[in-house]
Amino acid sequence: MIQTQPRTLPKELHRAQEVRAMDRYAIDTLGIPGLELMHRAGAAAFAALCGRWPTARTLSAICGAGNNGGDAYVVARLAHAAGWDVRVYPVAPLAGLKGDALAAYQEYRAAGGAVLDFIPADFEGAEILVDGLFGTGLDREIEGLFAEVVRAVNRFRGKVLALDIPSGLCADTGAVLGVAVRADVTVSFIGLKQGLCTGEGLEYAGELVFADLETPPMVKHAVKPSALLLPPLAQGLPPRPRYAHKGHFGHVLVLGGEQGYSGAARLAAEAAARVGAGLVSLATRPEHAAFLNLDRPELMCHGVARRDEVENLLGRATVAAVGPGLGRSDWAALLLDAAVDSGLPLVVDADALNLLAAQPRRCERWVLTPHPGEAGRLLGTGTAAVQRDRYAAARALQDRYGGVVVLKGSGTLIAGADELPRVCIAGNPGMASGGMGDVLTGVVAGLLAQGLEPLEAATLGVRLHAAAGDEAARDGERGLLAGDLMTPLRRWVNR
Repeated sequence: MIQTQPRTLPKELHRAQEVRAMDRYAIDTLGIPGLELMHRAGAAAFAALCGRWPTARTLSAICGAGNNGGDAYVVARLAHAAGWDVRVYPVAPLAGLKGDALAAYQEYRAAGGAVLDFIPADFEGAEILVDGLFGTGLDREIEGLFAEVVRAVNRFRGKVLALDIPSGLCADTGAVLGVAVRADVTVSFIGLKQGLCTGEGLEYAGELVFADLETPPMVKHAVKPSALLLPPLAQGLPPRPRYAHKGHFGHVLVLGGEQGYSGAARLAAEAAARVGAGLVSLATRPEHAAFLNLDRPELMCHGVARRDEVENLLGRATVAAVGPGLGRSDWAALLLDAAVDSGLPLVVDADALNLLAAQPRRCERWVLTPHPGEAGRLLGTGTAAVQRDRYAAARALQDRYGGVVVLKGSGTLIAGADELPRVCIAGNPGMASGGMGDVLTGVVAGLLAQGLEPLEAATLGVRLHAAAGDEAARDGERGLLAGDLMTPLRRWVNR
């Protein structure tokens, strides 16, 4: 499970250019010298590594030619002053150092710090390795010597601390630029980079630590954020009034469950019930309608073969969830078309998204919940393109299809019209198993049924789903099943 400190992270996420603007504001407008900011960054990083590995006394640092390398020289100087055994490896020629980075290097050498003029095949002699190779300005794939250095870092068996961002990771997208450092801890400075919080960013960053470098609040307010990080879930829905009855909490109709895939619709239906929908019905193939609720009699299961049968059920519902186990047959298209034409709030997932990709349409009443593969089909770009820039993909999906888009995956994104994308870093790799998306579909539908607006239902639904998954994974991630989330879901929605 990715370890982060979400309760101490800011909610504002930024692109690299925005953080550079904050940095310039602190220097040019507030008069804080750039070298002073570098000193603070190095001190914050050294404090972070001392706090996590208090017995360590040996450190190596790889230093590039820019300010990221300057930060690493500050860390090395502080470690040297504390009596550590320190080795520094400049990767770029020292003659290329300038400005604050040059000043930090000179301070390190003046303090008696040594510099080695080679890059070892590994760094076995140290307990901690500091990555100060590339910062947020990297916009091309790492090649040649620099790529070999990154590979050597990733062979290192000790702990790796990245300064601001792991070298090779795109600060804006979270995509790996050819090769990237896999850090145990990343200390991000001044503004938290949005690429650290989605896609490959979470995997390569390890534990996220944020340091504002003691800059005044006006630095943060000098630029607008590009995304919002969702905090850990603290509470679910408010208590219900004593006079409440099931009619107050909506009626979800789940449409899906082609032959061989009935379990998907069954999972979505129970999830809607577990988060508090007043009634839950399931429209599915007639062949298995009679037994889908044998172990959950609260669900009302109906076999449907004709459009009028589907419309009759939609007429009694307040929310429809279409897609779990739906398939791509004429029957599946019938269910999707009837749901879209019903005028109800919708959650659209799985094969309903694949049908939508084949015949695109726009609707403001729905929440779309694609995984990267489905998103690639909806955009006509493929999975790899989506993962290269998940923020751009989420926005493009919302622009094209309307409503609210939940782009699932590591660092799930929620995008609504004219809203900053919201990012959820909770959840774990154990949730990469069949049926988890169907559960999320049911959760969002159940929240819509209880009166939440689509963006809020999607946002809370993602957070509930992730929190339940993390609770269910306490006994291990491998072997985690979608059905294991049902009990935690009920707990979390009632917190």
